[in-house]
Amino acid sequence: MEFTQKHMHRHRIIFFGSSKFVIPIIEVLAKNFSAKGGPASGWDLALVVTTEKNPTDPVPSYCIRSKVRYYIVTDFRDKRLINDLVNAKAPIGVLASFGAIIPNEVLDLFPHGIINIHPSLLPKYRGSTPVQTAILNGDKTTGVTIIKLDEEVDRGPILTQVEEPIFENDTSESLHERLFRLGSSSIVRTIELYLKGKIRLREQNHAKATFTKRLNRGDGYIDLQNPPKPEVLARMIRAYYPWPNVWTKVRIKNHESRIKFLPEKKIQVEGRRPMNYKDFINGYPNLSPVMLNLFQHLNS
Repeated sequence: MEFTQKHMHRHRIIFFGSSKFVIPIIEVLAKNFSAKGGPASGWDLALVVTTEKNPTDPVPSYCIRSKVRYYIVTDFRDKRLINDLVNAKAPIGVLASFGAIIPNEVLDLFPHGIINIHPSLLPKYRGSTPVQTAILNGDKTTGVTIIKLDEEVDRGPILTQVEEPIFENDTSESLHERLFRLGSSSIVRTIELYLKGKIRLREQNHAKATFTKRLNRGDGYIDLQNPPKPEVLARMIRAYYPWPNVWTKVRIKNHESRIKFLPEKKIQVEGRRPMNYKDFINGYPNLSPVMLNLFQHLNS
């Protein structure tokens, strides 16, 4: 990708993001900041930077279909990427679910900084798993906060904040989708007001900050000898779907098998299709009393 002199009269915006959940944000930026017109005439969504590595991953796949320039970053020491960002002369960047820390030398390339769409009501739930943590904790409300990035994770000043309820059947997947759509619906107006100096940045109350942790596959494991309480397990199932899922190992027909607990009262034996609890119990009648007790509570 190169930015030539004939394009220099247009203002540019750069987006940093990964995962299928950010596609609505790219769509709204492409629609409103493009050479084809839109409210922000004279602008281009010049580049999408992603940590996704394969052309079939959600962000590269969308960019290929929509003819949006994109760049896969594995290291911000990549001189080609830095040169492209310098040559773009973009006054502002937008970030959502990027999965990597933006170094100061990149932040400094944007005169108005990079603004981040974060799926929680900051300063609550800074870090990489705010949606999962909100469901795990049984919260009834969450939201989206748009901040200006600084050198620390999710600590920057707030531009705007919108609340959103957490429904009883919300999973990490459904809540992520809704929150980032909520963020996409307000990002264009927020950018316009911010660049016109009509938004007063509000410092977060750092004394009230809470932090989340990065998940790994082991976080979804439950020990059947010491299982969580049924209400906790029910929240885990929703919070850890679709990854890492809640799972355990049981002996079925003299073989140790991994099983996953899924939303909507479903269970899946490794290599088999999901089934409801009743069909699972009928199909595997020699389950332990602990397993049967768990199903009884989860099915109530």
